[in-house]
Amino acid sequence: MISYILRRTFAAVILLLVVTAVTFAIFFLLPRMAGQTADQLAQQYLGKSPSKADILAVKQNLGLDDPLYLQYWHFIKGVVSGATYNLGPTTAHCDAPCFGYSFKTHEAVWPQLTSRIPVTASLALGAAVLWLVSGVVIGVISALKPGSFFDRSFMGVALAGVSLPMFFTGNLALLLFTYQWPIFGRTYVPFTENPAQWANTLFPAWCSLALLYSAIYARLTRSGMLETMNEDFIRTARAKGLRERNVVGRHGLRAALTPIITVFGMDLGLLLGGAVITETVFSLPGIGQYAVQGITDNDLPPILGVTLLAAIFVVVANLLVDLLYAAADPRVRLS
Repeated sequence: MISYILRRTFAAVILLLVVTAVTFAIFFLLPRMAGQTADQLAQQYLGKSPSKADILAVKQNLGLDDPLYLQYWHFIKGVVSGATYNLGPTTAHCDAPCFGYSFKTHEAVWPQLTSRIPVTASLALGAAVLWLVSGVVIGVISALKPGSFFDRSFMGVALAGVSLPMFFTGNLALLLFTYQWPIFGRTYVPFTENPAQWANTLFPAWCSLALLYSAIYARLTRSGMLETMNEDFIRTARAKGLRERNVVGRHGLRAALTPIITVFGMDLGLLLGGAVITETVFSLPGIGQYAVQGITDNDLPPILGVTLLAAIFVVVANLLVDLLYAAADPRVRLS
């Protein structure tokens, strides 16, 4: 197990390097392939009609005249050991992990990310509990009564949930439950300040995400349970005289959880990296909104910081999923 964890950790580090390299190349290499010069790149971070001296200073401060591989090396070195940035009249040292300073606001990226992680984590974890519980319960009941009114009704609702995009369901929830009927709050409040107001503000966003994701989990659970309940070990458990709830819960559902765990790990990891559409619709100051602002401002350090952080969440989630397989399905341990 230790050897397996070490191999996966090494592979994760390589994957993170590839992700940062690709993102860095897209931001710097593609504009140059399109014909932009270092002066034109530097001019993007200045106002209208900048002087040649200002353009030269930006090029020197950002290292835009350096080769691309050298710029990437400076970024990776800063993440590992910190970096010192020339911000014009002053210099600033960024402690590790340093994801650089914003070209627009001259603020360090890492503190901005850490201050927004609680917002994104509150959104992702709250929605995950709702969609996982509701999706699995609906899927199990539908599998135990295939073709029934309950099965057809909830699978129809699941299909509608998958089909409706977040910007539609989110704005509909805001229109009905925040503006027309002001049941829920509009401004995010941290959990440490007011837990009740925190949940009240996030509940529409949780429900909107849960409607989208629970439909997927309901269909996955239903198909997995229909296949598992026809296995030989289920018939053996029933032949031993076990209660039906034990057969379904301890044997049937447990064996059908493997694909659900896989999808859940990916979904949760991606959401922790920033739910861009949801945070934008509900005006939540999370990682996704920070990424949107970086893209709008053509600001490389925030984009790289969010990309790397999201990649870390996804890689760690995948590693935990692999380790949970053995606990969820005894067949994995035997193999």
